[in-house]
Amino acid sequence: MAPEKTAVSARFSKCLDFHGHLCPGLAIGFQAARILLNRLDACRAPDEELIAFVENDACGADAIQVMTGCTFGKGNFVFRDYGKHAFTLASRKTGRAVRVCLKPDALEPDPDYLSLFEKIQKDQASPEEKERFWSRHRKRAEIILESDAESLFNTDEVGIDLPPKASITSSEPCDVCAESTKIDRLREIDGKRVCISCARTDS
Repeated sequence: MAPEKTAVSARFSKCLDFHGHLCPGLAIGFQAARILLNRLDACRAPDEELIAFVENDACGADAIQVMTGCTFGKGNFVFRDYGKHAFTLASRKTGRAVRVCLKPDALEPDPDYLSLFEKIQKDQASPEEKERFWSRHRKRAEIILESDAESLFNTDEVGIDLPPKASITSSEPCDVCAESTKIDRLREIDGKRVCISCARTDS
């Protein structure tokens, strides 16, 4: 195997270990991350050097986290519920940001695969149909991984307002449930400082 392919395989293996299974969505996120890092001439972020914006909560988001080092815990992974296979990566160092969005015709239509997927979701698939679906599922992922990453996406450099770096905030007990809560998430209700959960219960 060529050195470049070996490196790509090793990086995808890390995504696979994190996500748990091979699927088209994970492959999409992996290929997207490769483009984004390359276009920004960036490496995986150990801290908050990069900020990722994902426009869906599908499998590809896991690959973005692994590849870019942007995570919810570090505060540099932002979820926007737009339902698109679109991902943006921004660099605090340069101020540049690049967005990729999966092309509508990136994958060949497969009516049988879609039919099987619907049966799987409705728990109506026979053992043979389940086996056929997962075989096709893995094959589609492999096709994505073997494709030229640039051919799969529309790619644009975009302007973006970078969010502030994550801040450390002290916590205090909620006056209702007594659970420790970040003070900027406490709400003042009837003279009490309550957490969001308790505020919703009382409303």
